[in-house]
Amino acid sequence: MKVLMRILRELYIKPRLYNAGIIVALFFTTGFFVDVVYLAGKITLLLLVILSLVDFYLLFLTGRDLLLLVREVPEKLSNGDENRITLYVKNNHVFPADVAIIDELPQQFQIRDFTMKIDLEPGQEKVLEYTVRPTQRGEYAFGRTLAYVTGPVGLFQRQISFHSEPCIVPVYPSFLKIRKFEFLAISNRLTEAGIKRIRKIGQHSEFDQIRDYVTGDDIRSINWKATAKKGRLMANQYQDERSQQIYNIIDMGRVMKMPFDQLSLLDYAVNSSLVLSNTALFKHDKAGLITFNTSINTFMQAERRNNTMARMLEILYRQNTLFLESNFELLYITIKRAIPHRSLLILYTNFESVVSLNRHLSYLQHIARNHLLLVVIFENIEITRFRQKEAKTLQDIYTQTIAEKFIYDKSLIVKELNKHGILSILSKPHELSVNLVNKYLELKDRNLI
Repeated sequence: MKVLMRILRELYIKPRLYNAGIIVALFFTTGFFVDVVYLAGKITLLLLVILSLVDFYLLFLTGRDLLLLVREVPEKLSNGDENRITLYVKNNHVFPADVAIIDELPQQFQIRDFTMKIDLEPGQEKVLEYTVRPTQRGEYAFGRTLAYVTGPVGLFQRQISFHSEPCIVPVYPSFLKIRKFEFLAISNRLTEAGIKRIRKIGQHSEFDQIRDYVTGDDIRSINWKATAKKGRLMANQYQDERSQQIYNIIDMGRVMKMPFDQLSLLDYAVNSSLVLSNTALFKHDKAGLITFNTSINTFMQAERRNNTMARMLEILYRQNTLFLESNFELLYITIKRAIPHRSLLILYTNFESVVSLNRHLSYLQHIARNHLLLVVIFENIEITRFRQKEAKTLQDIYTQTIAEKFIYDKSLIVKELNKHGILSILSKPHELSVNLVNKYLELKDRNLI
């Protein structure tokens, strides 16, 4: 009885069988008037029954598994990036199979019609790939993989279910972007990602060693004491200052909830902070992290260890917020107490107007007195896109004028920050990582940090 119920659950009738049934019915209807047609109807019905039994037998009663299907999902997915999912399919039967595969994707994607169709020869294997782009951190559950196999005759279809247990995969901040920047740095192709080659300004300030003077060296680098001792020209060699403290400070308040291309400003900030921290570690600086909202959610002391990036990735993965009004006063107090040495502080936040900036400007000024403060502000790309559209009606002119006012307010915010000696970046969300790394390298080469 259980076997019968299982077969009934897995059995689907194809339209071809219904069409054949209609043809048989027409033969028998016409056969009331024409004997030859009636005979043809009986032959057609007998042939249909035989073909149905053959199709049914090959799909259900051969005693072997029709398909082998394995789904390969990464141990973790990268937020905001295209992640590759792989399906390995093999036809174990003796007849060609027409297979439709439905993979039950996590509910966060809201995809209900995901289907892949393939044809498999007997014993043939195929590798199928598709990509998913998560836009929220957290756990994603992949469900079953359903394969609908059509028999060689095409009258019946069998549903075969794989992966009955859900596959839970965590979505971490964008580690794929980190790997991309690392690869380009190793291959000296960072310009492909938009990283500019910064012209060196002035002298490097950290002493490295004394070496022989070489034609072309700066005369000011000659070490006269070593020259007198050695009897030949000796020069001081300098290098970039190392072990500077870089802190990524992420505002997890309501201003960071706004989404662009399905990814919130908070997640753009999280992803970019990881890229910048990794770059800082490559430059032999120390990377730290602060996240805050109504309270200080996380304080990670600036460090440079082998597991620094792994720790930061894990901390950022577990960040949760209610997107309430952020407490900048508490942030200032925390920085004053916990970061005694001058550091580069990169504050990821968003101000939509000068009024909203002025509410927190005094705290930013106090922070900037003891540290090099860089404030990251996001450009509203939706308003920019709307402003670029052609105005066709009087209402369009009014709304585009308002949009222009919002765009102008952003430039005023940058000017207001610069007026008070606070550095700033106004960036499109999807370009933040590149712009931030460029700014960091510029500050580094100007010996500001």
